[in-house]
Amino acid sequence: MVALSANFALYGDMSDRMMSLAAGLGPSQEIYSIDESFIDLTGVRGDLVERSHKIRARILQWVGIPCGVGIGATKTLAKLANHIAKTAERKPGIYPDKLAQVCNLAALEDSERDAVFAATAVNEVWGVGRQISKQLQEGGIHTVLDLMRLDPATVRGKWSVVLERTVRELQGTPCIDLEHTPAAKKEIACTRSFGRPITEQHHLAEALTEFASRAAEKVRKQHSQTGQVLVFVRTSPFRKDLQYSRSVVIPLRRPTSDTACIVKAALQGLNHIFKPGFNYAKAGVMLLDLQPDTQQQTELDLEDGDAEEDRSRLMTAMNTLNQRFGKGTVLTASAGLDGVRREWSMKQLRRTPAYTTRWDDMPVARP
Repeated sequence: MVALSANFALYGDMSDRMMSLAAGLGPSQEIYSIDESFIDLTGVRGDLVERSHKIRARILQWVGIPCGVGIGATKTLAKLANHIAKTAERKPGIYPDKLAQVCNLAALEDSERDAVFAATAVNEVWGVGRQISKQLQEGGIHTVLDLMRLDPATVRGKWSVVLERTVRELQGTPCIDLEHTPAAKKEIACTRSFGRPITEQHHLAEALTEFASRAAEKVRKQHSQTGQVLVFVRTSPFRKDLQYSRSVVIPLRRPTSDTACIVKAALQGLNHIFKPGFNYAKAGVMLLDLQPDTQQQTELDLEDGDAEEDRSRLMTAMNTLNQRFGKGTVLTASAGLDGVRREWSMKQLRRTPAYTTRWDDMPVARP
């Protein structure tokens, strides 16, 4: 086992490359997480298993990432098929060899499918958490097959509508639509643990300025505005002496996505909760009360000099420059100087090179 520092730029770029190749499976795609997506196969003709093997081989060759492909009539079945495809390859003997790497549940005979479901624990089903799994097992429901054979109405009455939906999906009835456009987040947070203990308020101010700026960029990206800014600081939970953890919510007079306004609120929050004499290990900013930027409730401007100028073009320019030339190209002054080692930065002493996003880190083949 080798322990390495996080390299978010590399991870994000490799994810984008993998997702662009996976999109070749079908006409539409929902990116579910950094390493997982759903593909709509409606209207795709031919052998789906063969097509999936070709896409998988292309991802492995072009990106270097092995993956599994699961095919099912619903999103829950597709997730389950993906688990089966990976397990069949890593642990031969649990499932038929033909299901390794690519598993198409829709192509199995009923008897084959039931045998596969009987060999799969109920806690492997998407949406069945630890507590629900424990309750199901106490009721004699140990496998996916046991869960699939339950009556949905009974499940709804004894457990919840969510589990009823899961059962219906296992039975082949789609209840969860493919999200072509990700839903706007209700909260946006940016938090980090520090590379070393921080004791000075101005160092915390630099970190919170950076976090607030990143959160503001995210809220603009989803065309929202925030009405409240939450700020927190805390010491290491592993130290039993001098423990301290505080948070505060700063309400904004008007909802905004302006970096300067959000940073100002974050620093006001820090002034309220900072106490000297502690070794701070983590801090963060969370934007609450998010709403679309197309709707905004304001008040009459009855105070001299209280009018806020429209800075949306400035914020757009900041986003554009940082996207084009890299994060930190344009930043708020209270974040400190970019390129200078800041006290609160992560150590990342064992970070791998950014092979695909930095010219200096690009490997060079020599004759």
